Amino acid sequence: MADAGRIVLILGAVLVVVGGGLMLFGRLHLPGDLTLRAGGVTVFIPIATSIILSIALTVALNLFLRQR
Repeated sequence: MADAGRIVLILGAVLVVVGGGLMLFGRLHLPGDLTLRAGGVTVFIPIATSIILSIALTVALNLFLRQR
């Protein structure tokens, strides 16, 4: 049962970090992000943000899982 508590704690910390990153990247518009406006509709496609987030999560998960 202690392992389950540890996993929940780690997942909670990861969610806090990811949420903070999304809030930060939500305010930044990187050069590779696209914003399309047509009439009253705006579509935001965060290509560069997705790539950076994917790389960061891949590195973090590889470091975390290799320690186990």
